[in-house]
Amino acid sequence: MTSSTTLLAAILKLLIIFLFAGWVALWLLKPTQIWTRKWKQIEDSANNTIFGYYGLGFSVYTFPVIAIAIIGLLLLDLKAGYQSRSARSPSKSNFFSNPLVVNSTLGILSSIEILVAFLFIVFLAWTYYSRISSDFKKLVPYKSLKLNTWQLKYHRVATRFGLLSEACLALLLLPILRGLAVFRVLGIQFEASVRYHTWVGTAMIIFATIHGASTFLVWGISHHIQDEIWKWQKTGRIYLAGEITLVVGLVIWVTSLPQIRRRKFEIFYYTHHFYVIFLVFFLFHGGDRHFYTVFPGIFLFSLDKLIRIIQSSPKTCMVSARIFPGKAVELILPKDPELKYNPTSVIFLKIPTISHLQWHSFSIISSSRADNHILSVIIKCEGWWTNSLHDLINAELDKTEDKRKGIPVAIEGPYGPASLDFLRYDTLLLVAGGSGITPFLSILAEANSAASKSKFPSRIQLVYVIKKAEDFCLLHSISHMLLNQSTKSFHLNLKLFVTRETQAGVGIRELLNEFFKARTLQVNSVCSNYAAYGPESPSWMAAIAGFCSITFLIFLICFNHIIIPSGKRSKMDKEKTPSWVVDLLLIAAFVLALACSASVAGFLRWRRLKKGIPQISHREIEALDLCSDEARNALEAHEVYFGGRPNFKEIFGKLRNESDGSNIGVLVCGPESMKESVALACKQESENFNAKRTESFFTFHTLNFTL
Repeated sequence: MTSSTTLLAAILKLLIIFLFAGWVALWLLKPTQIWTRKWKQIEDSANNTIFGYYGLGFSVYTFPVIAIAIIGLLLLDLKAGYQSRSARSPSKSNFFSNPLVVNSTLGILSSIEILVAFLFIVFLAWTYYSRISSDFKKLVPYKSLKLNTWQLKYHRVATRFGLLSEACLALLLLPILRGLAVFRVLGIQFEASVRYHTWVGTAMIIFATIHGASTFLVWGISHHIQDEIWKWQKTGRIYLAGEITLVVGLVIWVTSLPQIRRRKFEIFYYTHHFYVIFLVFFLFHGGDRHFYTVFPGIFLFSLDKLIRIIQSSPKTCMVSARIFPGKAVELILPKDPELKYNPTSVIFLKIPTISHLQWHSFSIISSSRADNHILSVIIKCEGWWTNSLHDLINAELDKTEDKRKGIPVAIEGPYGPASLDFLRYDTLLLVAGGSGITPFLSILAEANSAASKSKFPSRIQLVYVIKKAEDFCLLHSISHMLLNQSTKSFHLNLKLFVTRETQAGVGIRELLNEFFKARTLQVNSVCSNYAAYGPESPSWMAAIAGFCSITFLIFLICFNHIIIPSGKRSKMDKEKTPSWVVDLLLIAAFVLALACSASVAGFLRWRRLKKGIPQISHREIEALDLCSDEARNALEAHEVYFGGRPNFKEIFGKLRNESDGSNIGVLVCGPESMKESVALACKQESENFNAKRTESFFTFHTLNFTL
């Protein structure tokens, strides 16, 4: 980076810190009486201007987070293409990355995650205490409910739990952004931040359930439940809308539980789209003033979703596929030569022949620097959608070449890390289980690429755990690396563990025979004239987000001044205008702003497209299948173990002794039990480092290949 670029990046980071600190301070002040009084005064002043209270609410509560996303995208674009291999202090890496808590219930938690969770709980406690203590000092009876003192107090308790649910909703959608991802600024990828969405969503549903159930209890005790439960008030909180919100939220949460999500993915997938109903009725229930506090995540998520839909069009065409033993499928897809992505990137695929609605995420196993015209994914067929894909390719293989048809594919992404953090290590330990190998295949492909300008770790040890020997075929794309050590700038060592089979005298050479059982589908007919082009640059995404914000504010102001000419300035107008009308104006302004942004995004998309899928030679595809006979002696360096699982404590100890003075990066991807075992071993090594100050240091990172 030049000095001017470094200075600009520092300024952007300071702006992000300033905006974030201001937004947090706003939430901390919001429950206080001082803020409540001052805010009412500011709202009254704003009502006498063209902006009104609605423009003020959007500018103060919503726009700071949108601004953080915009500046973050500019910062990512500034850093694009710049990879550094800067040495870092082990103690700093330990604090941010290494696990502090390893538990089967809580999972793997780092120090920074525990700290942030603790601060969020303190914030919720502070918000609740401030609100409830103020309520108890001045209890105002409800005209429609004849409640005694304790019932009135309990009703206030129930109401304030709703505010805690609102605070969770403000954060709920931020972790699952993809193109407009706020978390990418922190180096946290979408697939890793999904669990934060799960945690916040669970907390939100718990608070909302307490809020709703306690309110029903008060109504029941006071014998008003039949009168209150069906109320759609003209102004204020609409009870019926709140009840619909709670029911829909519970349905979404229940169907997202692991027991249902893993076994009945389709139920989870389709019920999660009820979020539109959930958010609309939350607006009707809470009103527009409360909605602006949770609007940032909704705004960015809706725009992100819209841009992703545009980006995934038009569809491309699968150019080749392979079927391996053990029901594994490799798809080879065309891409524009200018599309570049970093290792461990993921794409989302939709195959209309199977389903017009379902998208599934897969890790890319190829390198964009080594393969200019193609990108590859490998899929283990275990569910309905993946099994349907396996059957579809099998059906094409059974046809004669002249009758084979191209398979259309919609591609969204790639989404990947902005920088290659693993470059800073001297040695890499990659631990994978089953399909968890896929992110590491892209790392190895990148490391082996002659076009890569990055300096990779000098040594990479791959520990791969599979159930059956036939699953070894997932390593097909790196077979040439296993067979030839001389052409690489790094040393690769494989430790393979086959847990459910026992075979004597079987090594890597014998397992390579599984590769020759693969069936390859060559598609000659083209079903689309377009390759994959990937998302827009971060700068263009930032511009679209800014444009959408401005157009939304303009539409909102126009609608309120045209349909409600007084802007709800007087109490008489406020009583005449139903609150749900104002809510509908907000929805209309947002829909129109999204439509305008969609036209801009669509124009940018079609401006980039070039007709024609690049011709991919038979030689380019077959190159992935070739094995070098000259380098088979390299197989002696690899180890195969049948009928057992890896002893990670022993592996860590041996690697520490062999990597004298190295900074070792540990990347793990696979089942949760494996991640926990590796995290525990890494935690123990970190404690040894702190106690004995041994030379080699391990830094833990976990990757996800499923969502």
